[in-house]
Amino acid sequence: MHPMPGARPLRAVLCLLLLAAAPCAHAVPTFDQVRSGWRSSDWLLLAHDGTPLQRTRVDMKERRGDWVSLADVSPALREAIVVSEDKRFYEHSGVDWRGAAAAAWANLWNTRTRGASTVTMQLTGLLSEDPQHSGQRSVVQKAGQAISALWLERSWRKDQILEAYLNLVPFRGETIGLSALSLTLFGKAPSGLDEREAAVAAALIRAPNASYTVVSARACRILRDMKAPSRCDNLVSYVQLAFARPAPAVLSVSGEADMLAPHFARRIGSEAHPAAGARIVTTLDAKLQRFATDTLKRTLAELNAPAHARNVHDGAIVVLDNATGDVLAWVGSSGGLSGARDVDAVLASRQPGSTLKPFLYAQAIDEHRLTTASLLDDAPLDLAAGGGLYIPQNYDKDFKGWVSARTALGSSLNVPAVRTLVMVTPHRFAVTLRSLGLPLTESGDYYGYSLALGSADITLLSLTNAYRALANGGVASATHDMPGAALRRAGSASGSNRPHRVFSADAAYIITTVLSDNNARTRTFGFDSPLATRFFSAVKTGTSKDMRDNWTIGFTSRYTVGVWVGNADGSAMWDVSGVTGASPIWAAVAGYLHRRVPSTPPAMPAGVVKTRIAFERNIEPSRDEWFLKGSEIKTVGLAADAGNTAPRGSTLDAQSGAPRIGSPTDGTLFALDPDIPAAKQRIVFERVSGSSTRSVWRLDGKPLGHGERVFWPPWPGRHVLELVNARGASVDTVHFEVRGATARAATNAAAKPDAKPR
Repeated sequence: MHPMPGARPLRAVLCLLLLAAAPCAHAVPTFDQVRSGWRSSDWLLLAHDGTPLQRTRVDMKERRGDWVSLADVSPALREAIVVSEDKRFYEHSGVDWRGAAAAAWANLWNTRTRGASTVTMQLTGLLSEDPQHSGQRSVVQKAGQAISALWLERSWRKDQILEAYLNLVPFRGETIGLSALSLTLFGKAPSGLDEREAAVAAALIRAPNASYTVVSARACRILRDMKAPSRCDNLVSYVQLAFARPAPAVLSVSGEADMLAPHFARRIGSEAHPAAGARIVTTLDAKLQRFATDTLKRTLAELNAPAHARNVHDGAIVVLDNATGDVLAWVGSSGGLSGARDVDAVLASRQPGSTLKPFLYAQAIDEHRLTTASLLDDAPLDLAAGGGLYIPQNYDKDFKGWVSARTALGSSLNVPAVRTLVMVTPHRFAVTLRSLGLPLTESGDYYGYSLALGSADITLLSLTNAYRALANGGVASATHDMPGAALRRAGSASGSNRPHRVFSADAAYIITTVLSDNNARTRTFGFDSPLATRFFSAVKTGTSKDMRDNWTIGFTSRYTVGVWVGNADGSAMWDVSGVTGASPIWAAVAGYLHRRVPSTPPAMPAGVVKTRIAFERNIEPSRDEWFLKGSEIKTVGLAADAGNTAPRGSTLDAQSGAPRIGSPTDGTLFALDPDIPAAKQRIVFERVSGSSTRSVWRLDGKPLGHGERVFWPPWPGRHVLELVNARGASVDTVHFEVRGATARAATNAAAKPDAKPR
């Protein structure tokens, strides 16, 4: 084939210009430099094994996906690019001299032409520091581009040139590179583009912002060059629909695989502030995250089936590694089932219901106020609270009479829990909950006795981590979201991320035996419930007032799993209980975790004694029971006001005869009334009924008497009240405060017996 007229003179002129532009050639980077320097507009959240979990866009100026290798580009697209942009791409050495001559000849006669820039020349423009995407360059600039192309062809392979070009070329609007175009325009990876899609993509290179009619016309010409004219049918409508498709929020190459942890990614992003293209490895387990997400969605869909709609649309799941505190799964919402899918229910504050009861009983055991064999009266109870009475009721509106603490906790009975809180006091219980990391915003006295039934607002993450403290023998510690990095906001609400003991290992073990005892649950849940796993697990349910929140939290030998279901808008569920809402999800996740790995009970600590006990009047069947060493008994009866409602009284107090302060309770605040004469005001100090009388009172270090009751004229300030045994040792202590209008009023005090605590 003979060269076109003027081709040789043009080549000579270009050669002179190329020599003039030769000093620019050294600026051409290597292929590896270009590829390693590429940055997606998103940052990528990875599981601990490197599996992509979530993409989050950072760069809002340009839309770039991941770098796509040429092997992952469909053959149709490679053909379309070569046909439309550089027919002799595989033949020339960077500059298509025949094309340049044809372009010059056409320009001489004002004839429209494709232009003379090869793919290699266009790539050098994209690699320059100031790329001119419009393609409008002077002759000298064209010459510099040509010499750079010649140098590029000498150091790069053809496949590298085409691969870099496809990743760097601008397409429509903010879209840069084939990956972003393929996902935003066609909703698929570049490897899946067919001939029609490839022709449309190639057509956009020359006219990225043209109308759909112009793009479809050019795409049809490309299809004819590709010997596929039949694909032009209905092409205009196809391009119009493609242009109308809304761009996705993230560029996910593998669909939902890159959108498994949106709430967790948002949390990491707010703390780490990752840059575009960053890849952050976390503690999440990809397979577990997917299973938990699918299980939550499937269960909620079943609960809302038309035949038995339960009005429950939201849920959340957290899985923690007991030993390390690593967050293995974090499902913040039910996705499309939710009306507030962006709300992270893992961090939303909700009322936990009965899930706080294990901590209450653990504290009572540690304080030697009761054992799991102690009898508590599950009967109607009225307690003065604020301006009225607090009257707790059980979930089923029924009362069981005398029950052991084991049955009360296992069957989640409310009245015995309130009686236990009367012994422990709301003030001290709130201190314990905060040491577990629960974010209580008010004092224990603010919540009052309702704190036993979960009246405080807490988060699923903090509650699950508190149960992990029981799994770890009473030691609380922070969780982790990235390898080696503590997740401070999920750690202790007291401000300490260091491991710290909240309960004794003995009390934690005894509570674990209750939470893993299916027999203890039967009065409320029956023998066959999702809580009865085939492997060791300790688990508790909770339902807040008006069925607004449903929880199941529990642990195995290796994992702690927390599940919440409800509605993000706070509306009540319909007939959803602990065993029908969150529990099936919890059981499925726990079963998945131990499908191959066994879960075994913890070893009994040295401070715990296992004893066979019997109950008088056959209140409960004989059984093995676990006690703190020194508190064990063999027969349990109703002697000496077992489980009465006297503040801080208990079966253990009656059985052991230990002196205990009944009134005031720890943390009580007294207020002197300025309208009542000071001589009429007194505070009553009272021992628990049935406790030993062989003790004396001591206030602020000074003796006060030894009577069953002592009437004390109040003095403003903070005070320490003690009961001291015959050896002079303090056996019980409470702290209280007296506030008054003036000190003078207290100086003349001789107080009234009915001074009321606030």
